[in-house]
Amino acid sequence: MRESEYIWMDGGLVPWAEARVHVLSHGLHYGTGVLEGTRVYETADGPAVFRLDDHLDRLYRSARIIGMKIPYSPAELRAATLETVAANGHRACYIRHLAHWGYGELGIAARGCPTSVSIATWEWEPMLGSGVRLMTSSWKRNDPNVVPTTAKATGPYLNSVLAKAEALDAGYDEAVLLNAQGYVSECTGANLFMVSGGVLTTPPHSAGALEGITQDTVERLAADLGIPTARRDLHRHDLYTADEVLLCGTAAGVVPVTSIDTRPFDAPGPLTTKLTDAYTATTTGHLPTTWLTPIP
Repeated sequence: MRESEYIWMDGGLVPWAEARVHVLSHGLHYGTGVLEGTRVYETADGPAVFRLDDHLDRLYRSARIIGMKIPYSPAELRAATLETVAANGHRACYIRHLAHWGYGELGIAARGCPTSVSIATWEWEPMLGSGVRLMTSSWKRNDPNVVPTTAKATGPYLNSVLAKAEALDAGYDEAVLLNAQGYVSECTGANLFMVSGGVLTTPPHSAGALEGITQDTVERLAADLGIPTARRDLHRHDLYTADEVLLCGTAAGVVPVTSIDTRPFDAPGPLTTKLTDAYTATTTGHLPTTWLTPIP
């Protein structure tokens, strides 16, 4: 990991190495936290955060779902985000927002634990490279009635950790998770689309997939390009017979899938290429957009 100079923590900037939490913090033991991953892109007018307000909105929605109150307003965290990126001098970077229950008591209830908030930024290349080999994981996606899959919460990410490790150990790049009913949900850190008959399709949130901001971006860009989109339940065999498959997420960007369970694709396909180009042009300011927040 490329360390930066500062991390914003509980109201102010602290040196990277001094951003610490107590070993008995509730979030460390029970996964009681919510997070966001956001990116800063280099544009002709300087660095800018992509869809910052949307990411912060989802952070607060996730907190509400798990019963957490964030002790700062969205405007305060927005200002703190810009301050942190500027203090670290990034031209482009990844941003991790985290709110978790800290040190107070160690019971399950967490009634006496304060909420700690941090914002870290560092230079991080796209997570999955330029092409992805997928495998179907033996682990099922979290069920919405077991843990809230629409909340980007820390504890449920153990599901993704196990599936990712399984895929890497088997020689693949990433895993696709099915839900308990056997429908395609998402990958360990990215949403999934397939192209069949010229239609771009992604699983619905009811399948256990996170409400992805990059997923929403891709759908909007597709509409601008005249590509029809749909959200519906997908079986594994739908992916096998698709014309194209692609993944998208803040950490990954928009990347083509080159194979699923050893079944190859001629990737990147034409629609994937169009969407990748449009995404790059939008995030870097080459296409007009209101989604970029300049760093002062």
